[in-house]
Amino acid sequence: MNKKIFDKIRFFIFLIGLAMSMAACSGKEAVLLEDSDLVREQGLDEEKTGFPAAEKESAKQVEESTLFVHICGEVEKPGVYELPEGSRVYEAVEEAGGFTEDAAADYVNLAQILEDGWKVEIPSKEEQTEVFAGIADDGRVDINTAAKEELLTLPGIGESRAESIIAYREKSGGFSRIEDIMKVEGIKEGMFAKMKDKICVRGVR
Repeated sequence: MNKKIFDKIRFFIFLIGLAMSMAACSGKEAVLLEDSDLVREQGLDEEKTGFPAAEKESAKQVEESTLFVHICGEVEKPGVYELPEGSRVYEAVEEAGGFTEDAAADYVNLAQILEDGWKVEIPSKEEQTEVFAGIADDGRVDINTAAKEELLTLPGIGESRAESIIAYREKSGGFSRIEDIMKVEGIKEGMFAKMKDKICVRGVR
């Protein structure tokens, strides 16, 4: 083969190899740039928050899945406790060290699901006797005389609604019939249907 032709072929192969090498390096550089941008982005997030984004999201989920309740009265260690969302009254009592000897333990609905911000007051046996003034002979709750603790035993009635019932009857002079409880803010037909067999009106004050 002519030496000049051979040299041209070799030079042509060299050019092809060089072009392929440059293309490969260009691709790697692009990947490195993308990785670098990702590192910088994550670094900025950590700089702003003090901890990585994944940990920040995890902390947010933990915060949203807990609640705080104030438990007082006849428990060994009254106070505010943090509990998992969906906890029940008996779990709050356990956190507070359990009942005292004077606690009216049977009076409290231990199976009731707690809500954030609730105050759970455990009455004494003496207080329980006084509270039962709002319970009729057939076991129904007299919405005209029931204490807050008795109202809390009704379906759908929490701290705020029990207080609203008491405030309404003090302002209006009492309920004339059980249907009047729907005049209290937050109590509609659906909730009334669940409690109507559990309440009564024995007299207007």
